Amino acid sequence: MDKKTEDFYNRLKEELQNTSEWPNEYLFKFIVPTEPKKIEEVENAFDNLGAVIHTNQSKTGKYTSVSVNVMMQSPEDIVEKYIEVSTIEGIISL
Repeated sequence: MDKKTEDFYNRLKEELQNTSEWPNEYLFKFIVPTEPKKIEEVENAFDNLGAVIHTNQSKTGKYTSVSVNVMMQSPEDIVEKYIEVSTIEGIISL
């Protein structure tokens, strides 16, 4: 992980620690190429966590937004999940 990405995750973790009580519900938002395998990979990353997942395809159909609403135990868990899904080719985390 490069320094810029590491700094981003550290800032995110700090902001979440200061603004929320934990455990708490968190909304992850991603954009992935519209390929069933890519969407499934995102969904599988949140399997067995009781997540509510919504997908919405772009007007051109090239991309799909994936919103994942899930109860998370801590800011550290959120950062770990972002790092886990970052291995999916073409994913953009919002």
